Amino acid sequence: MRCDVEASMVREKLGELNKESFVSLVAKLIGESKYVQNNPPELIPEEDRIVRHVMDALLPHSTSTGGGPLILNHVTYKPNRGNLIVEYPGTQPGKILSFVGMHMDVVTANPQEWDFDPFSLSIDGDKLRGRGTTDCLGHVALVTELMRTLGRTKPLLKSTVVAVFIASEENSSIPGVGVDALVKDGLLDNLKTGPLFWIDTADKQPCIGTGGMIPWKLHVTGKLFHSGLAHKAINPFELGMEALKEIQTRFYKDFPSHPKEQIYGFATPSTMKPTQWSYPGGGINQIPYDCTLSGDVRLTPFYNVADVIKKLNEYVEDLNKNIEKIPTRGPVSKYILPDEDLRGRMEISFDEASSGVACNLESRGYHVLCQATKDAVGHVKPYSITGTLPLIRELQDEGFDVQTAGYGLMATYHAKNEYCLLSDMCQGYQVFAGIIAQLEE
Repeated sequence: MRCDVEASMVREKLGELNKESFVSLVAKLIGESKYVQNNPPELIPEEDRIVRHVMDALLPHSTSTGGGPLILNHVTYKPNRGNLIVEYPGTQPGKILSFVGMHMDVVTANPQEWDFDPFSLSIDGDKLRGRGTTDCLGHVALVTELMRTLGRTKPLLKSTVVAVFIASEENSSIPGVGVDALVKDGLLDNLKTGPLFWIDTADKQPCIGTGGMIPWKLHVTGKLFHSGLAHKAINPFELGMEALKEIQTRFYKDFPSHPKEQIYGFATPSTMKPTQWSYPGGGINQIPYDCTLSGDVRLTPFYNVADVIKKLNEYVEDLNKNIEKIPTRGPVSKYILPDEDLRGRMEISFDEASSGVACNLESRGYHVLCQATKDAVGHVKPYSITGTLPLIRELQDEGFDVQTAGYGLMATYHAKNEYCLLSDMCQGYQVFAGIIAQLEE
């Protein structure tokens, strides 16, 4: 009974989201979004622009000013590219929960392609519109409001509550800036003793699984010749198309839908497909010398990335050895020219790969997230996608109990005319309050 009273008191202290304060902060953050676009080398974000607004909101309730209990730690590895760790101390040593992943950079936006200015907040009824409202400046503002309320109302908690606002999530080409550097320096080690909620997904439901990604390139070499004398050429387009069909057939046989995908609610199984095609150019009457097919593997977390890469290499090696068995197209299409001792050839290469995540469905963190979601939203329906969140997998591998959620809209993620709903963010705040309250029980 006492536990229920304590949880109820926590919920009462945290109350509901202060909409006016939240929208005011979102407006400030979206006003900086132009300067935190992340697409090096042209666009390198200055996340400290966001940090300043967050600190302005929290400093009055911090130990830095003597106005409250919040402990602020601004950690910077590159000029103007800070992270911010905010701690609300609890009374029980080692009892902790954290909200992590609210990143202060955004993807690029072209104002000419939008129906409204992406770099300033506009409001259309329940819609908060602008680049970063869903991903992820809206979440930065939401967790800031949570920490501000904790600092102002000072509920007596057994759990320490930590918020980690991070730099450099949208692009990893400049390493050692964000959460990777924080983990390397041990600054998040204390979070391992409790659930870590990664707040950077969408649609208000727990996201319990994500995919791995293996970017691949299949370079195909043939023989250039006049298209009117096709019997003297090796057509790399035809070879590439037929070889890729065989590679995909073998992939889906070796990596079929996994039984656990149903348990986790994955929308799709693992997939391997082309997404780009390039060649050096030439006349319409020329069969080119070579071409490159590029694409990706999206891999559910129940398969190993290294195993897939090994298999893809084996497929290509076998096809090169048995190129005469690959189907041709038409009576003069061929991949070997014996008189010239020429054979078509394929080479596969890979860019940096990442593994997927399957959240622990037995953990306390998962159960409190589900219950808090049910209480705030009215229902709970966890889902999984083969989109990638490589930073989460790295945290999981380091020993963190990672659960993920978000309160923007998947339909506007990285999209033109991005927006979130204020009503969804209000429910997100209630989920956070519910998590904190339950973990006092």
